[in-house]
Amino acid sequence: MPKTVPRVAGAPPPVGPYSVATEANGFVFISGQVAFDPAGGATPDDLRGQTKLVLENIGAILGSLGLHYTDVVKTTVFLADIGDFSAFNQVYAGYFENEPPARTTVQAGALPGAGLKVEIDVVAAR
Repeated sequence: MPKTVPRVAGAPPPVGPYSVATEANGFVFISGQVAFDPAGGATPDDLRGQTKLVLENIGAILGSLGLHYTDVVKTTVFLADIGDFSAFNQVYAGYFENEPPARTTVQAGALPGAGLKVEIDVVAAR
């Protein structure tokens, strides 16, 4: 099955030369999402607010593709400060309560935008 680039609704548009999502062989790859409000609202200042906005954006992308959080098989999380790991987990756990996906979490040297504290990319399976 060749790669496709589906149209997605409810997500911030790409800020560079990448697709919000691509699909191949039954897997959907969602590019790293940061706390940009697709409606143009302000980015929350705190990690918890940013994490919630990122996960809500991911949920909107999944939904526009006929998927749900339960279809997520892998996430990669980039934190500006690994000291936020516990606070991040408290928010993240609410989105993946039963059988959470595999996950990698790392501290990033910098994220693409002033004041951004978290970025998450996702792999989902159909």
